Amino acid sequence: MPLWEHLTGQPDAIEALTAAASTQPGNASMTHSWLITGPPGSGRSNLAYAFAAALLSREPADEEATLRQVAARSHPDLAVLSTERIIITIDEVRSLVAASQFSPSVGRYRVVVIEDADRMTERTSNLLLKALEEPPPRTVWLLCAPSEADLIPTIRSRVRSVRLRMPAVGDVAALLENRDGVDPDIALVAAREAQSHIGMARRLALDASARSRRRQTLETALGIRSVSDAVIAAATLLAVAGDDAKAITEERDAEERASALRSLGVEPGGTVPPALRSQLRALEDDQKRRATRSLRDGIDRIMVDLLSLYRDVLLLQLGVDEQPINEAIRAQLDAAAAASNPAATLAVLDAIALARRRIEANVSPAMALEAMLVVVSRHATR
Repeated sequence: MPLWEHLTGQPDAIEALTAAASTQPGNASMTHSWLITGPPGSGRSNLAYAFAAALLSREPADEEATLRQVAARSHPDLAVLSTERIIITIDEVRSLVAASQFSPSVGRYRVVVIEDADRMTERTSNLLLKALEEPPPRTVWLLCAPSEADLIPTIRSRVRSVRLRMPAVGDVAALLENRDGVDPDIALVAAREAQSHIGMARRLALDASARSRRRQTLETALGIRSVSDAVIAAATLLAVAGDDAKAITEERDAEERASALRSLGVEPGGTVPPALRSQLRALEDDQKRRATRSLRDGIDRIMVDLLSLYRDVLLLQLGVDEQPINEAIRAQLDAAAAASNPAATLAVLDAIALARRRIEANVSPAMALEAMLVVVSRHATR
């Protein structure tokens, strides 16, 4: 079916949601609130929007047109909260709760989607809880989060959970081939190096500079031999994360500014009237917040890549017969495995995990990276 054709590796979830979206009278599979969970890159939001299109369509023949409206976020019965901030504010949820009270205008339901529902504070979650306890009869809430544990227990008790699994590397590679026309060999390497994260696999497959930045990350870590190397490497990795974040946000920022100027009636290159400058400043503030989040995400991607690197080294040291994630640098992996031992590699993996927790707790990324890479330097040649 067109609704589900770009969702890979989730047959059980698709079957459950297809049954729930059925137009048959007395459909017992349907409920008013859903929680879609799964690891990053498993396709939580894509599945939520496909389900939303199925719920909004009055007839199967309408699904493809409805899906296009959902993708453009232009369907009148769809409300979406997708934040670029680190947390979802209570005012954003309050506005969404108010919108959820309206009856659907053209669809079968009014559908409300909250991406990254785990970013709500407890106070914000309690506001949402009241809406879930007494929902209008034709409103459906779709929440997305990495796991059920990321939401407060009272919300978990009022939603039906759909759990996604990480798709297989082959499934992700096939998706890249069929949807994006990627060469099969490149698709397979990208899927493996992204560890089946669909969005990251697409970036690696289509963007040579993204592949280059990832390769630089791994080679920087493998080149550390001393504490001074570790300090220099931390600065290098921060720069790589910054370049990656800029690549993601720069083009989008320019498009948003151009669109905003068009909507305000300002010609390209023209002077913005003083009365309209506050609107552009608000857009710029949102873009700065998005840049901050993109940088944090970029640093975390570096951590994930380093975890894959030292996982490969550990498996080689233990003699496990499994293809490394980073097969493209196999010679360097073999050298790193021979120069160290499993205990030292486990210490490095622990240091990377600790650095991730520190950064989540708002420790300076530079300090967290330096501390992590100092551990790498200590175990580089043991």
